[in-house]
Amino acid sequence: MFDTFKIYTHKAIALEKVIETLTSLGYRRVAEAWDEGDFSVYGDVLEVFPINFTCPVRIEWEYEKIKKIYNFDKVLNRKVTDYSLLIIIPNLKKAKKYRSEDLPLEAFLQIQEGDYIVHTRQGIGKFCRMTKLKVKESYDYYFEIEYDKGDKLYVCKEDAHLIQKYTNFASKRPKLSRLGSKEWSKIKSKVERGVKEFALGILKREAQRKIIGGFSYPKDDKWQEEFEKNFPYQETPDQIKATEDVKKDMESEFCMDRIICGDVGYGKTEVAMRAAFKAVIGGKQVAFLVPTTILAFQHYSTLMKRLENFPFSVDMLSRFRSPAQQRKTLEELAKGKVDIVVGTHRLFSDDVKFKNLGLLIIDEEHRFGVRHKEKIKNLKIGIDILSLSATPIPRTLYMSFIGLKSISIIRTPPKQRLGVKTTLHQFRKDIIRDAVMEEVKRGGQVFFIHNRIDTIPKIESLLKKNLPDNVSIGVIYGRMSASEIEHIMFDFINKKIDCLLSTTIVESGIDIPNANTIIINDAHRFGLADLHQLRGRVGRMNIQAYAYLLTPPLNVVASEAAQRIKYICEFSHLGAGFEVAMSDLELRGAGNILGKEQHGFIWMVGFDLYCRLLKKEIEYLKDTFKLN
Repeated sequence: MFDTFKIYTHKAIALEKVIETLTSLGYRRVAEAWDEGDFSVYGDVLEVFPINFTCPVRIEWEYEKIKKIYNFDKVLNRKVTDYSLLIIIPNLKKAKKYRSEDLPLEAFLQIQEGDYIVHTRQGIGKFCRMTKLKVKESYDYYFEIEYDKGDKLYVCKEDAHLIQKYTNFASKRPKLSRLGSKEWSKIKSKVERGVKEFALGILKREAQRKIIGGFSYPKDDKWQEEFEKNFPYQETPDQIKATEDVKKDMESEFCMDRIICGDVGYGKTEVAMRAAFKAVIGGKQVAFLVPTTILAFQHYSTLMKRLENFPFSVDMLSRFRSPAQQRKTLEELAKGKVDIVVGTHRLFSDDVKFKNLGLLIIDEEHRFGVRHKEKIKNLKIGIDILSLSATPIPRTLYMSFIGLKSISIIRTPPKQRLGVKTTLHQFRKDIIRDAVMEEVKRGGQVFFIHNRIDTIPKIESLLKKNLPDNVSIGVIYGRMSASEIEHIMFDFINKKIDCLLSTTIVESGIDIPNANTIIINDAHRFGLADLHQLRGRVGRMNIQAYAYLLTPPLNVVASEAAQRIKYICEFSHLGAGFEVAMSDLELRGAGNILGKEQHGFIWMVGFDLYCRLLKKEIEYLKDTFKLN
């Protein structure tokens, strides 16, 4: 059995006892808890930064009882979310390994009445309520869980770590387990067999990368220092730390496989560009893979500007290039004359050959389809991989937790950055006109997102009739020619267009600092992560930005869509990407997270327990075959 520490509100426990327990779990007492594995004490308040959390947790006492438990964002100096129960996981960096599926991956237990849950020993049930029972002459609250045939199980708070919310596919309800039968143990055994095969495949690829090894890049030189000094902004501490992590990986003898997680506009791209420059200095080529043509053009333009004083070649492969230009780029890539190529899925084509590829940078890998992800897998062996994500899918976080991915998190926003004020409205001409005119009056620009190409002309006509003649409107969508899109985007970037009417072609990465209002029509039709990415197109400077979500009345849209809208309005603070990612999983299910062949197994036991079983199997195999 492993040690965890359960803390819940109204629990009677001395502060000194909590300090003693945290220390035994490998946590370190410091003056201020800024890093995972640290804790600090201020009077009757204890602040602890549990491992795998994005911010610390504060625990407040009232006399000898715990009064409050809540996440606390130290950068913004604000409370994020209240909780009634916290499970502290051992600091695995300092304590011994634990091989048990009972070790929870989520340290907060967030379940509501009616939620499906997984009890690691009893199976899948439905949480009914917290109920008060008398046991051994004293009363306490228990989790009441209903199983097949209406059977009930009552779980005490001390065993709460055995319960996690069931998450899988939004459209498929799980089968309730039968208490007192061998059914659950048989299901777990079947899943464990599937997990073992999958884990072997994962470790085989990891072993291949280690056997082949990686290119060990030299330490930074004067050119690297000069390139980094040209960055026009002040780096945040987390940006600096992420850059150091990447350089350490690149200078090692093994292939890098690291993800940089940070919210929209937090500076992930700059970390990637410094890595790309280091690779080129080391004599290697770099492929920078992005999901859209516009983002490819923006990264290409930025790199061209940053490298104008250096003798390196940057090129682009996307729809923005003519066939003749693409042929020339392909020839020069194969000869090693192109140092950095930025491209969309065009980089996956069979005619793309590199002379000496050393680094693959992937921006928002979850935006690529299954077929493209398979191509990425084939590219990965023998080269360094750096992934960037604003709303990391839970798969990424779990894979880092089980030790298969290195992760650097950029939590600190740029100086003077403000959260985007997000409001919900019905589609009304006066609201649209006022939103556009307020932004134009202060010298800014507006995105209007309408993701249905067939009705874009209708929206364009409405905007032109509803706005003064001096407000210029541009339109772009995917079916337009590359030259048309490029021309209009140039005009928008150069402030010749006040309002850009667009589909989601502008969703990822594009940076227009002067655009600080976005209007999203039919917002209920978008996914949660998509809404967060779209909102990230504004609010890049120290100017208050605004996001207007236009929907029908929420009582007439699907309940899941209404919940997405409520979440995106709630998660409007800086650094909300992680909350968005986790809420997205809850709403749409695990989906294609670990590959098609594992879907059935995930459905049988839920995503959380599946990942725990996978973690246990990988640790066992690593020890067995000495792969650490």
